[in-house]
Amino acid sequence: MIITKNKDINHILESLKGKKTVYLFGCNSCAEQCQTGGEKELTEMTRILEENGIKVLGTSLPAETCYRQLILKDYRNIPALKEAEAILVLACGAGVRTIADVAEETQPVFPALDSLFLATVERYGRFFEGCSLCGECVLSETGGICPHTECPKGLLNGPCGGVADGMCEVDTERECAWVRIYRRLKAQNRLHVLKKMTPPKDHSVGIRPRKVLLRNPARPAEKKCK
Repeated sequence: MIITKNKDINHILESLKGKKTVYLFGCNSCAEQCQTGGEKELTEMTRILEENGIKVLGTSLPAETCYRQLILKDYRNIPALKEAEAILVLACGAGVRTIADVAEETQPVFPALDSLFLATVERYGRFFEGCSLCGECVLSETGGICPHTECPKGLLNGPCGGVADGMCEVDTERECAWVRIYRRLKAQNRLHVLKKMTPPKDHSVGIRPRKVLLRNPARPAEKKCK
């Protein structure tokens, strides 16, 4: 799940300066759970923009704003989208990119949110960064706890010399990631894994932009009417 936060409204208004009409996109997945891009936030953004003299021609709330086919469907079937002078997106950067790729090149697309991190979800409203998308996963050696993400120094071979009473020296209110890793591996009778030296991370696997192109993507079987 991608965690987002609202941009300052003055920054948004500055981006839209000179625009008289705008169309809004939210996201009924990540941004909705973050309370940054759901139905309520689209309604509030509409109110703010219209109070500032910008007419909102319509709103869309796709299931996933980063899914190109959903955005194409809206763009083809909603005339107001093409009529708007600009599009404002209440979704993560991937959603903004997707809409910008689908829209006419002459139609500017602006983000209303800042993308923060990829999270694990404890429950609704409680999100914690769990993966850095580094492209070289070491979780099999660390008990499912990512040192690249959860250690502020990104150490791959045990704790630094600054750990005190099991707590991180960078964030003293947070337990050291490697103390947690040790405890979990011990509970699994796998402490021998710690004897293995992890080589420096191969940053070439994380060169951006990255892509995955499946040759024969599987499609769900079509349901037959009885």
